[in-house]
Amino acid sequence: MKRPWNRTNSNVYSLMTSCEKASYNMNICTYVSVVNIKPKIYLISIDKSTLTFKNLTNNPVSIVLQSLSFKNIKLVKLLGKKSGFTYNKQKTLENRKLTSLWKGHNVLNDCSFLLELHKLKKIHEMHDHCIFTFEIKSFKNFSHDFLSFQSLIENNIIL
Repeated sequence: MKRPWNRTNSNVYSLMTSCEKASYNMNICTYVSVVNIKPKIYLISIDKSTLTFKNLTNNPVSIVLQSLSFKNIKLVKLLGKKSGFTYNKQKTLENRKLTSLWKGHNVLNDCSFLLELHKLKKIHEMHDHCIFTFEIKSFKNFSHDFLSFQSLIENNIIL
């Protein structure tokens, strides 16, 4: 039997963070939760060894949480298994025409929804992850086709 923390079936997300003026990075997030309604606040746990963590710590200009759809499943290895420090994910995504602009932000095509976020603060550092809170600035719904944690297991992408 799987360990309890691997028996979830939550959405799979990608967090887009800006690196520099015209540069961005995307990762994979599964530790994501809505924690407040008014105002709407999300809590996201970020691996401290990632470029995403560095970008969030350096006060990025752009942050977009993207709920992936099943059409995005092939991007999970690129966005989750490759480091933004050593691999240019932006170049690969743009060369494959897998992104478009939304409100001036580079986002993945075929997502189920997008959330433009404002970082509130870093609230807790742990050994390998750090928890950040974000307030929703705006959103866009596309479909009900969510990529789930269980889909990644069933397609032999994780575990």
